[in-house]
Amino acid sequence: MQRRSYELWSALGAMLLITLLYLWVVARLDMAPPAGELFGHGLGIAGFLLMLMTETLYSLRKRSLSARWGRMSSWLRFHIFTGLVGPYLVLLHTSWKFNGLAGIVTALMITVVLSGIVGRYIYTAVPRTADGTIMEAAELEGQIAAAEADLQRWLAGRPEADQHLAQRMAALPATGGPLLVLGRTFLEWEYRLAWQRERKRMGAMEKAQARELDRMLRQRRSLRRQVASLALARRMLATWHTVHIPIGMVLFTTAFVHIGAAIYYATLLK
Repeated sequence: MQRRSYELWSALGAMLLITLLYLWVVARLDMAPPAGELFGHGLGIAGFLLMLMTETLYSLRKRSLSARWGRMSSWLRFHIFTGLVGPYLVLLHTSWKFNGLAGIVTALMITVVLSGIVGRYIYTAVPRTADGTIMEAAELEGQIAAAEADLQRWLAGRPEADQHLAQRMAALPATGGPLLVLGRTFLEWEYRLAWQRERKRMGAMEKAQARELDRMLRQRRSLRRQVASLALARRMLATWHTVHIPIGMVLFTTAFVHIGAAIYYATLLK
């Protein structure tokens, strides 16, 4: 199943708007907004609340197997959105000062965000249905058989040149091992470059006819890669969870200590 990165573009758009607001405040103050004043505090509170939502809401939905409040894929998109925008707000809250416990919290936060980006990439390598359920190998094999049958029916009435083209494109290596998961983007670039080289040799009519062949070949290639990488991707995702979750727990523990210290020294002692 092809996944589009709506949540990433939404997060980038929100971060751009936040950056413009932040720069406007910097221009008004002629300095970075201090973390202990109203605007800086607001950034920190909003960012931390979004991070709490990132940590809790998706996990609760994932553990509520009988729940019907939203599809898992939608909750994952929300999880990614808040997991990017929240830390960005907290980063702006620091006033670019990373001393003491605040610096440790910031370093942990950046580590968790980078780990989350890697996790999302691994997650998308595991084929899923529209509601987020992992597809098993037998289901994928059935889809491959259907795609192969469609391709052979299409090729049956095509010129011999199209059949040779299909054979050449199908022979492009998909490689094995971790590259099937972590390097699949580069493998697709290799395929697209090879296809562009083939297109340069075609006439205008051949190019128009080749679009359908390209679509079917890419569909079959994607399904075959998913079958080949299914077991590996699931193992990598499980390993990633064993690293990502403990770091996240340490992050929130230190963040709560930092917040408690900030309240005590900046508010209660005044």
